[in-house]
Amino acid sequence: MRPDVLPRIALALVCATALAACATKPVQPWERAHLARWDMRWDPDSVQTAMKQHAYFSKEGSSGTIGAAGGGCGCN
Repeated sequence: MRPDVLPRIALALVCATALAACATKPVQPWERAHLARWDMRWDPDSVQTAMKQHAYFSKEGSSGTIGAAGGGCGCN
C-alpha cells in the first residue's frame, strides 16, 4: 500500500462521519409522539426515582445537587 493512500482514506472516513451526523430537518410534530413514550425517558417512574434519590442523599449525609446536608436517618 502506498504511504499517501492511508491519509486520504482517513480523511474520507472523517468527512463521511461528519456528514452523516448532520440533521437536515427538525423533528416533525407527528413524530414527537414516538419520542415522548414512557420507555424513551431516562427515568420511567419519576416517583420511584425521587424516593431513591431522597434515600440515597439522606443516607449519604452530604449536600449534593438534591436536598440538604444531614445525617443518616433522613429526618432533617
